[in-house]
Amino acid sequence: MPPHIASSPEASVSVSDAILSKITVIIPVHNEEQSIPSVLRDLPPVGQVIVVDNASTDRSAALASELGADVVEEPQRGYGAACLAGIARIQQCTAASRPPPEIVVFLDGDYSDYPDELSSLVTPILQDNVDLVIGSRLLGQREKGAMPPQSLYGNKLACLLMRLFWGVRYTDLGPFRAITWPSLQSLKMQDRNFGWTVEMQVKAAAAGLAICEVPVSYRRRIGISKISGTVSGTLRAGYKILATIARYRWITLWSR
Repeated sequence: MPPHIASSPEASVSVSDAILSKITVIIPVHNEEQSIPSVLRDLPPVGQVIVVDNASTDRSAALASELGADVVEEPQRGYGAACLAGIARIQQCTAASRPPPEIVVFLDGDYSDYPDELSSLVTPILQDNVDLVIGSRLLGQREKGAMPPQSLYGNKLACLLMRLFWGVRYTDLGPFRAITWPSLQSLKMQDRNFGWTVEMQVKAAAAGLAICEVPVSYRRRIGISKISGTVSGTLRAGYKILATIARYRWITLWSR
């Protein structure tokens, strides 16, 4: 079973500029012009911020570029597709002789997460040799209504299944997460839509990575959620998450 380390904001340390310079943040966006400026302004001064414009029809990309982000276009809609495009951008930069990041952080562009909590998120990697840190909204402070009932239920069900199948104790599938660059590369991520977060957590558990969760704050997003904000989005996301768990459970059994 991969180790699961309980952590808390009080265990965090002040992250130096030297360490922050070795962190890359990937932010997928789709029509987030109202929120992306706040997200970028609240981020600590990390080494690279990659905003992946996922077929936006507003000024999300332009605003992100004006605020200094490295903007990448991913025309194929899908959360996972945007995250993969961000990873591809890191690989392009390293191929061009830029030093690779030590840590990659994933963060949504809707301002529901608190970007200034990044230091607490990466602290277990820096202090405890953890490979993957999940920012748990269930363990942290949530604004009322920030997570609708269908999101809470879906998270609990997915986490229960992962505990039964892989013995790892997750409480959330939160998008705000940090992972070491070598670990991220080793997972060979593939999912191009709603299964991205659970794929990472399942693969990390199956690979025996050192995993922990830290509490993160969570507020109502700016705008309407593409997933939990609609019935169809909720159903499609729920189906894909459960299908992803089933698929990797099958792969795990057959690889023994």
